[in-house]
Amino acid sequence: MAATNDAPKPGSDAPTDASDNMPVQGGEIRSLSNFLCFAIYSANLAFGRAYKPVLDPIGLTYTQYIALVALAQEDGQTVGALGEKLFLESNTLTPILKKLESLGFLERRRDPADERQVRMTLTAAGRRLLETDPGVAVAEAAELGDELADLQRAVADLRDKLLRAGRKVA
Repeated sequence: MAATNDAPKPGSDAPTDASDNMPVQGGEIRSLSNFLCFAIYSANLAFGRAYKPVLDPIGLTYTQYIALVALAQEDGQTVGALGEKLFLESNTLTPILKKLESLGFLERRRDPADERQVRMTLTAAGRRLLETDPGVAVAEAAELGDELADLQRAVADLRDKLLRAGRKVA
């Protein structure tokens, strides 16, 4: 019997070996664990999971909590300004803000100077909620200790560099 070439022809709908689509570096298929972007992405998901036991009793998700923290830094922000700080689009942020409003942690009002804009302010309940920092318990449980500040600076620096790089390649 003659040997046949089972490789699909270019442009055909035949399935390909999954390794054909894997990122290759130096002739070697790269492992997911070697991607910095995956390490950051999965660390973000791990943050949400770490905060969950602390935030569940008060009925908040990590994203909702961070929205309150960002609003506390500057009360009266517009949805657009808050979205920029949180890297969230309006269609993602609006349901979060509506939920926080229904829980009594913030108020949303139309800007009298520009009816197209919605401004948010923390309520007294929202301010009380932020008097405690669940991040302390999470940092202690993760045993970050003295390295937390250095790690936070390094990640913020990486974020800023990636944002600049994104603007350059766009």
